[in-house]
Amino acid sequence: MNRFLVIAPAWIGDAVLSQSMLAHLKTRFGNTPIDVVAPSWVMPVYQRMPEVAAVIENPFAHGELKLAARRAFGKQLGRTGYTQAWVLPNSFKSALIPWFAGIPTITGFRGEKRGWILNDCRDLDETLLPTMAGRFLALADAPVSVPFLYPKLPVHSASRDIIARRFNLDAVKPILSLCPGAEFGPAKRWPAKHFADLALLQLQKGQQVWLFGGKADSAVADEINRLTQGQCVNLAGKTTLDEAMDLLSLASNVVTNDSGLMHIACALGVPVTALYGSSSPNFTPPLSKKARIVSLKLECSPCFQRECPLGHFRCMNDLTVQKVLDAMPSTAPAPIEIERT
Repeated sequence: MNRFLVIAPAWIGDAVLSQSMLAHLKTRFGNTPIDVVAPSWVMPVYQRMPEVAAVIENPFAHGELKLAARRAFGKQLGRTGYTQAWVLPNSFKSALIPWFAGIPTITGFRGEKRGWILNDCRDLDETLLPTMAGRFLALADAPVSVPFLYPKLPVHSASRDIIARRFNLDAVKPILSLCPGAEFGPAKRWPAKHFADLALLQLQKGQQVWLFGGKADSAVADEINRLTQGQCVNLAGKTTLDEAMDLLSLASNVVTNDSGLMHIACALGVPVTALYGSSSPNFTPPLSKKARIVSLKLECSPCFQRECPLGHFRCMNDLTVQKVLDAMPSTAPAPIEIERT
């Protein structure tokens, strides 16, 4: 019996964007199980995807080679009898795992001198495949004419109710959720002052403002809350990714940098306003009919740099609160009643 293995990317947003590829594999191969090897911080995303049979933790930190440990890990996976593997990251190290596992067909794009490991090595045409989601689909042999499906992640309503009660959250009054972080670097982040000014305007209209992010985003979330005199519900660094996903599903609107949480919010089906500066919506667009893109489209952007190479950071500094307000979807989901015990 066939069984497939996918080596997942290390970024949460890229993991969400890979769902269309997994869905295409299920369409092509029916009931063939698909397992995913993913870093611990990405695992919750794949654990929600109905296309995935099992999620296996990738025990290696970014940059770690640990050749002997990789070989042992690969040999262990090899006992499962996988017939084909897809390697989504472009690194040499990520391709070693299925190679050590002895998987007959290993598919991936050429990169980092790993062509001798990938026996199904593809050349990437960036012009023909401008988007990340499209590149993943191409590895699954989807014709270029096949549109990628919008990601869709289920909500665990019972778990959501529990976490909402723990933080004493109100899901009836409209919620503006802000995601001010971006793991890649500061060049992708709208300034905290702008987020705070937007929050104050919506608070004055009677809305709630919830702040989301990981531990690395706690400082900027704290600054936003300070600038709003503590009127926001600051959840940054206080929830797991699983909990954040469920709570984001309650949002009336989400305003977010180009980040993993942006792609998650899109996959949850809530209205999203996505802010782009140093990155490009042509490469990693928000895949949702309820998403709006805001970008100044300056001559110097997208630069794809972690920090502004010119020092002025105009692509985000000059992106006004009013421009974001004008772009925000006017429609909002119906309030969800949280079961209280």
